[in-house]
Amino acid sequence: MEWRDEGALLSMRRHGESAAIIEVFTKDHGRHSGVVHGGASRKMAATLQPGTQLDVTWRARLGDQLGTFAVEPLRARAVLDSRLGLTGLNAVCAMLHLCLPEREAHPALWSRTITLLDDLGSDGWGEAYLRWEMAMLEEMGFALELGRCALTGSREDLAFVSPRTGRAVSRDAAGDWAPRLLPLPPILLGQGGASRAEMAAGLTLCAHFLIRALDGMDIRHPLPEARARLVDLLTREVASHAVTGQGGPGGKGE
Repeated sequence: MEWRDEGALLSMRRHGESAAIIEVFTKDHGRHSGVVHGGASRKMAATLQPGTQLDVTWRARLGDQLGTFAVEPLRARAVLDSRLGLTGLNAVCAMLHLCLPEREAHPALWSRTITLLDDLGSDGWGEAYLRWEMAMLEEMGFALELGRCALTGSREDLAFVSPRTGRAVSRDAAGDWAPRLLPLPPILLGQGGASRAEMAAGLTLCAHFLIRALDGMDIRHPLPEARARLVDLLTREVASHAVTGQGGPGGKGE
């Protein structure tokens, strides 16, 4: 059994004295693991870093075996000088590991992931990450329906989302039920750039449905701590902006 693909490295751990087991998110073979002989050596240290774009060749005697990888670096992603970039990279890798089944191709999400990783820490990256989580939900079979009100069919003044169905609800239709619904930030409707507060609300919304989607996959696991650190970074920037009047990383100010 053998195939060749392109992927982004999600994680690496030592295996024995000199080998390493890596996990990559590939275009045509999804999230896949394998052994890299000599992967724990100093020579390979720079190559086997999370986020690195790799050309990988996987080989195994049988398809259900762990197999081995031969790897060649295609693109490094140096984000150590960017707090948002490093935090975001760790969150992306952790979310892919948790939310995607092994060896199942997701080419559309792969393309979006590569674009997201290429732009790590840039202006507006927080908005891009939020939209990436929405795409992740769609890949998990839990796409949100935000285009029209679930009760009236109206496209106007959409302000909430049903926590049960993932469908939008207009402000007037919500009525007395509004406190039981999730706020729908305008950024998720494509209405202008996101403030820090809107991104925080959007990430809270995504978290609710990501957990529901994972439950549906019989994965009883909290969302990764790496994601929590990213949300915390963005949330603290909201508080900081309220005091200083300045925007922080990942989007526009309030």
